[in-house]
Amino acid sequence: MREVSTEITTFKYTRPAEVNPKKILWLAKTDRLFSTMQVLRPGGGETNLHAHPSLDGLWFVISGRARFYSDETTVAGELGPMEGILIPRGSKYWFEAAGDDILELLQVECSTKSFTTEEAMADRLDFNERKADFGKALEE
Repeated sequence: MREVSTEITTFKYTRPAEVNPKKILWLAKTDRLFSTMQVLRPGGGETNLHAHPSLDGLWFVISGRARFYSDETTVAGELGPMEGILIPRGSKYWFEAAGDDILELLQVECSTKSFTTEEAMADRLDFNERKADFGKALEE
């Protein structure tokens, strides 16, 4: 993960050459906010219903299509390029790539308190078992 920024910082995203089935690339981080680009193959995505008790999340589709759910089966939104969804802290959700193209999904999360990298990753309540190893998708 990127170091915490305390000054104005620029960053650049480059789509990874290989996505198997998901990659998470860190873009920027302060002590209360972080941003990633999640890149998913068709049929990839979050694997379980979960919530973040201390994080408000904004998700924005750059390319491809995403389908967000508010429980196991209820669609909260199906999004295409240049469309987004706000997930307030504590809200249950999961998402998946929807369609035949690679999904590039910008994630911006803001915390109610200062956090370390480890605390940000631990701010998650899982409501059923994860089907994949989340840590393998993370990249610097």
